[in-house]
Amino acid sequence: MANPFRRKPQADMIGDTRPSWHLHRYLQGSANLFEENRLLKVAIAGLFGITAVLGTVIYTSHQNARTVIVPFGADGDLYVTGNKPSETYLRAITFNIVGLAGTYSAYSADRQFQELLRIAHPSAYNGLRDSLSRLLDELGNNPTLSIATYIRGDQPVTWTGSEILVPVEKVRVIGGVIRKFRGNLRIRYALENGRFWLTALQEENFSADIR
Repeated sequence: MANPFRRKPQADMIGDTRPSWHLHRYLQGSANLFEENRLLKVAIAGLFGITAVLGTVIYTSHQNARTVIVPFGADGDLYVTGNKPSETYLRAITFNIVGLAGTYSAYSADRQFQELLRIAHPSAYNGLRDSLSRLLDELGNNPTLSIATYIRGDQPVTWTGSEILVPVEKVRVIGGVIRKFRGNLRIRYALENGRFWLTALQEENFSADIR
């Protein structure tokens, strides 16, 4: 016979474990998960911070990097720091450009102009090529024509971060007739990642030497 006074199991019991114990385990697990997520966020933020600092250091180092360029037979301090060339570098590049663009004949012009186009900036390449092609056409029509250009020693060569102004004397010989002219050759340039680019060549204020 069943005992009428036997206590029935309580409805909120699960086996022998009370629901409060499960709630406690759930809250503890959630707290651990939130703590792990917080640490992960801190680690990610720190990683981004380190990446940003390293990127700034690398960029600064790149801007201050010195590119040393010493052509065969040349000497002196020919270098570019970031996008700033040394004074000796600018002198050397000026001398080379004046020689290639200003001293030529029907025999040598094509080769020299091709060499000059190698340093032409892509944005200026077509315009410079067309100008040089017109000079080649003139030489084709006048095979005895030759031009010699010299940097004048009585006037200073000046430059900025984007152009070089060169006082020059040009000697034009055709059919045994010699004429001299004086003026300025303006060389516009750009430096990108330590590389020199020619962006424009312009002759200015040329007049016949009456001496």
